[in-house]
Amino acid sequence: MIKRYSRPQMAAIWELQNRYQKWLDIEILATEAQAKLGNIPAGALTEIKEKAAFDVERALEIEKEVRHDVIALLTSVKEHVGEAARYVHFGLTSSDVVDTGLSVQMKEAAEIIIKDVKELLTVLKKKAFEYKDLPVMGRTHTVHADIMPFGQKLAIWFFEMKRNLKRLEEAKETISYGKLSGATGSYTNIDPLVEKYVCDKLGLKIAEASSQILQRDRHAEFMNALAITACSLEKFATEIRHLQRTEVAEASEPFKEKQKGSSAMPHKRNPIISERICGLARVIRTNALAAMEDVALWHERDISHSSVERIIMPDSTILLDYILSQFTKIIEGLVVYPANMEANIEKSKGIFFSQRVLLALVSKGVTREDAYIIVQSSAMAAMDGDLTFEQALEQNPKAGVLSKEELEKIFDISYYLVRSKIIFERLEKAN
Repeated sequence: MIKRYSRPQMAAIWELQNRYQKWLDIEILATEAQAKLGNIPAGALTEIKEKAAFDVERALEIEKEVRHDVIALLTSVKEHVGEAARYVHFGLTSSDVVDTGLSVQMKEAAEIIIKDVKELLTVLKKKAFEYKDLPVMGRTHTVHADIMPFGQKLAIWFFEMKRNLKRLEEAKETISYGKLSGATGSYTNIDPLVEKYVCDKLGLKIAEASSQILQRDRHAEFMNALAITACSLEKFATEIRHLQRTEVAEASEPFKEKQKGSSAMPHKRNPIISERICGLARVIRTNALAAMEDVALWHERDISHSSVERIIMPDSTILLDYILSQFTKIIEGLVVYPANMEANIEKSKGIFFSQRVLLALVSKGVTREDAYIIVQSSAMAAMDGDLTFEQALEQNPKAGVLSKEELEKIFDISYYLVRSKIIFERLEKAN
């Protein structure tokens, strides 16, 4: 478990105490069901429910000898319950308990992450509207392209996180399944009614068919939903890192009052949280690959998936919970520099109006091929010389079909924000 990034609620899900408690809860529910079927004396059930307990350290001590964690837990429980403990684990196999317990843990973890995503969505939507009228230079291939509203970047992120929310909710449903169907999933020594009783009490659905285990395509889907969400966060954080570059300086993550950026250079304000998000997203993606490797197991099961899941499930959910909370704080405290945005727009000398000029020339009867050459040559002259793009066009006789008044009308930045309003109308309607 990556303790440095653990937030208490998420970390608690994966603590050994909680893992064992989930197992014991399942065992007790199964004994209740068996008692209802008349397979366990009512008095034994009462004794089990009154006395059932375990000690983590004692269970670990036993495990060193028996080399089996479920048996170790059952032995610890027997030390508390006494003779009636012989009815605990009646007709079950270990994976009935372990896999069903893991489903509950994943479901609980998913609920926290879904809550995190909803909190981020609220912040993104608010910030998108805050900057819906702020012009910023859009860039493709890292080069100046068209003017766009800065809020559009945040709107894009909002809708991407909406898709991630849907994926996470679907993945939560996929992993919310349990099984108590015995050693090969055939219910040889356990009535299916026990499975139904336990799963109903835990809020899980019943796997339609299982081997000794729940099939790992479910877990792979869950892990990939986490990984895609992490990919989005890395994408957003990378954009902030670029915008925080000294040469761009259009936006930055918040920098606290007593924060220091460098041991050697006191002037430094580094995007350390964004960089951390990018790094940790790589871990989550790698873990998703490990989950997909776990899908193919031998026959009705082997144990090659078990050791992997004990690492990747806690680590990935803990890390995603952490980076979601950190990115939400970044957006809440995002520092925006409108003056620098304006200065960066001015650096382009107006060449971003090239498409408008191209279309205007075509509308005047110039062929698209000729218009392209006229606009490109004027733009290059502006970039390589001391003229603005507008001045270069005025000096280009081939662009003479456009009057000075027409050119002035074309070179109006507000034009670029008119139709983008539809994006924010869609954002307003989004839940």
